[in-house]
Amino acid sequence: MDILNNLFTNIYNAINAFLNGLLGGAGLRPDAASAIVAAIMGLIVGTVVLLFGVGVVLTLIWLERKVAARVQDRVGPNRVGPFGMLQPVADTIKMFIKEDIVPTNADGLVHLLAPVIALAPAVLAFVVVPFGQGMQPADLNIVVLWVVSVSSIGTVGLFMAGYGSNNKFALLGGMRAVAQAISYEIPQVLTIVPIILLAGSMSLVQIVQKQSTLWYVFVLPVGLIGFVVYYISALAEVNRTPFDQPEGESEIVAGHHTEYSGMKFGLFYLAEYFNFFIVCTIATTLFLGGWQGPFLPSWLWFLIKTYALILLGMWIRMTLPRFRVDQLMKFAWQVLVPISLINIVLTGILLMFFKVG
Repeated sequence: MDILNNLFTNIYNAINAFLNGLLGGAGLRPDAASAIVAAIMGLIVGTVVLLFGVGVVLTLIWLERKVAARVQDRVGPNRVGPFGMLQPVADTIKMFIKEDIVPTNADGLVHLLAPVIALAPAVLAFVVVPFGQGMQPADLNIVVLWVVSVSSIGTVGLFMAGYGSNNKFALLGGMRAVAQAISYEIPQVLTIVPIILLAGSMSLVQIVQKQSTLWYVFVLPVGLIGFVVYYISALAEVNRTPFDQPEGESEIVAGHHTEYSGMKFGLFYLAEYFNFFIVCTIATTLFLGGWQGPFLPSWLWFLIKTYALILLGMWIRMTLPRFRVDQLMKFAWQVLVPISLINIVLTGILLMFFKVG
């Protein structure tokens, strides 16, 4: 079990030791060799993380189609590859070969950069998630602040897409995206404050370690309230149904990405599932004990919890209808924000009388 639990850590250490031995035998100074090894290992880790992210997105696309088919009494993808598992690959190839069309009078530079900026926050947040014991690509003592900060960048990309497309439906979708993201970021951030108070740290690794005896979702009532509010806010933050107003096809065609095709549209598609995966990993880390669990390897526990939240989000998407715009905004400001503020006060009162973790 120790071999499986430390599988990726052992691979990392083996590659690191091989490179140190290789460069050490080349007669380089120790400090120069260490710098080169650190740069190479950073490049390897970054590449592996990105490839893993792309693989996760392709898996989620297939999984959501299968879950939707199951809920709606259909078969789902079943032609391309075994059980239709290669359907996302076929879709990717199709997007690569489709023509990239830019509308007349559109702002070409803004139109080009928008999908890149929309995807960037998910990639930046991905590198600080602790996927298992000793398996965090980067660990900072202010990781929570980092995640909250970079997650706000994606909203800029959505508005740029609407503004740069020279299309009123796209512009309306971009403005909806900004209003919704700002509204739901507030309760999302406020629900993280009680977790920081309980753990006494903003490091995701330390937050997971503090939950070795009790997951914070079971610190009643503040943990359960925080988890529910965070999860609802996260679904709204990544534009998942029933909070997908920025791309409401029944009203504004497709919202901010109406005028996008080919791989530019593919990047928006990638960003949506990437962000969905990230918010579920953060919820797992903050509320469900992260990699903590008996018998199984730590990284496997982390993936089980994360995919459980993903399946819950897919179930919600296939079950609930879309909110109206006024309902969406009222729910954020009149329900979630007050509950989040009350939860912070309850956490402070709880810590006055009890020691948690």
